[in-house]
Amino acid sequence: MTYQPVPLPAHLPKALTITLWDFTWYVRTGPGEPFEDLDRAFAEAVERGYNTVRICAMPYLLFGSGLDTSALELGPLGGAYGQRVRWYDVRERTVIDARAHLLALFEAAKRHDCYIIVSSWEYQQSSSFAATSDWYDALISIDPEDRAEAQAVAQAGLVDFVTEHGLADRIAFVEVHNEVQAGHLGEGIVGTRDEITVGLRPRLERAVTRFHELQPTVPVTVNYAQVPVAGMRGIPENIDVLVTHPYVYGVLGAFISEYGLRGPVAEFDQDKAREILLPDAPDISEWGPDAAWRNRATIICAPEIYVHDNGDAQAIDRWLYRHHGAWEQAMYDRLTLWLDVARDWALVHGVPLVFGEGWVGYTPRDGRFEEGPIGAEFCRRAIDESIRVGAWGTIVCSNAAPHHAMWADIALQQQCNDAFASSTPIRTA
Repeated sequence: MTYQPVPLPAHLPKALTITLWDFTWYVRTGPGEPFEDLDRAFAEAVERGYNTVRICAMPYLLFGSGLDTSALELGPLGGAYGQRVRWYDVRERTVIDARAHLLALFEAAKRHDCYIIVSSWEYQQSSSFAATSDWYDALISIDPEDRAEAQAVAQAGLVDFVTEHGLADRIAFVEVHNEVQAGHLGEGIVGTRDEITVGLRPRLERAVTRFHELQPTVPVTVNYAQVPVAGMRGIPENIDVLVTHPYVYGVLGAFISEYGLRGPVAEFDQDKAREILLPDAPDISEWGPDAAWRNRATIICAPEIYVHDNGDAQAIDRWLYRHHGAWEQAMYDRLTLWLDVARDWALVHGVPLVFGEGWVGYTPRDGRFEEGPIGAEFCRRAIDESIRVGAWGTIVCSNAAPHHAMWADIALQQQCNDAFASSTPIRTA
């Protein structure tokens, strides 16, 4: 019997223009931080043409762990560690009532006529910003076979919570978890990322089935890092939306490979890296967070954090610009191919298609490659491609959010969002 997807609620926009607020909307709420004032953040989003925010809703912490979250302490990872890494540069330590803060987000979304994609980064990095390891310990204590289903049950509990407060209409759809092949959710499955994608399917289908049992009218899905072109058979047949993250990397992937950013610390070439590091950079062996458990609670490789924290951002940008020409066409070709593959799966299964993150990839916090002329042009091309494949939702860029420098480029975001919302291609050169 062919699965019949849960229909999208009729009140949702015909096009979701998405800004990625991830876990930052609760870890960076202190004085002067980008989410100190949720109403201001939403007002700025609407000004830029967005109607949807995508978040880690910390579902297991709030609706599965049993932990007291009425005074959740959050803050930096320790000293200067992570302070020049995008998404990790939390400046202020803060304490929130986590359920109340979630409710405040939904209430602000309603005031500004915005919608929320409810996701989770809990098996990737959310818990690493907590003052203690309790959250991480609760997550990792669950048998890997049962983690996705535990997430689904928690997400269903979150839906009940916002429903009780008359705010369920703000949910665009629910994701059991973010980038399921990349993180502790796939623990115990050995192989390449595509092999993990295939191996995860039984766990994920059980999770989606369980959510459907608890919330039969709410669309639910999982989402995938990149587009798993060699593992599409691993995508659950019972999802209601196909969500992929087409990070094409290209020249950025070449940089990562050249300097060993995603390999083990033992293989990191400190001498070679000196050409892109700041003069006073310590050795990688001297760089770490304030507690060992934080290393386990994040999936970002230690060499990548080290280079982003201690690298010369302008030197890294120069490397990317210098080598971009050799990769430009391949990057556009990959974008086209990946979006075609995603569209094909979505059409065959009769579900809408969403790109919740993507384009080039993330550079150091102070780098401007994706915010610069080449990166901005790639954003415009990606918007045109999103229109071409008939996507229901897309982003300007993963870096187009209040905690990134691209937020200041209002014109680019308005141009891209207006084009996507009206299905009018920008038609880049």
